[in-house]
Amino acid sequence: MPHIAIISASVRTGRVSHRVALYLQNYIAEQTLFSTELLDLNQYQFPVFEERLQYQTNPTAQVLDFADKIVKADGVIIVTPEYNGGYPASLKNVIDLLYKEWHHKPLAIAACSDGPFGGTQVITSLAFTFWKIGAWLVPGKFHSSKIKEAYDESGKPSNKEASDKAAAGFLKELIWAIDLSSKK
Repeated sequence: MPHIAIISASVRTGRVSHRVALYLQNYIAEQTLFSTELLDLNQYQFPVFEERLQYQTNPTAQVLDFADKIVKADGVIIVTPEYNGGYPASLKNVIDLLYKEWHHKPLAIAACSDGPFGGTQVITSLAFTFWKIGAWLVPGKFHSSKIKEAYDESGKPSNKEASDKAAAGFLKELIWAIDLSSKK
């Protein structure tokens, strides 16, 4: 069974995008599609890195653990909020920490916003960043708007049918990419 790392990118006080990370983890478990592990950047509280992992002389155990989880994952879902059209510094920090670990890694983006556009503006900058480092960004996206209304704090959706339908299509693309990458 494939293993997926779900990165919850926000470290902001009162964050709401984490609700979508919890929803996706719960949905995947309900469907028994693959095993998951939630990598909550708020729990890691990484400092701003001055150098990529491959060039660090004495990386912390926490950094090595995070990198190992990305390497061992068959695919990664990134749940990111949209802050002023971009993604949070906490996410940029861990993207830049790693390099070879992202290469050809199937990635899917779940973009979130408490506004009406569902995080659609963050996709372009995040996609460009991953394209530059050689990650394999799947075409399927999961957009969530008005998060406080759409998901409760445990990740339970207010409209389960609509959320499940969107998640099914989103994850179908990731599964396709994982299947192809496992054949290389």
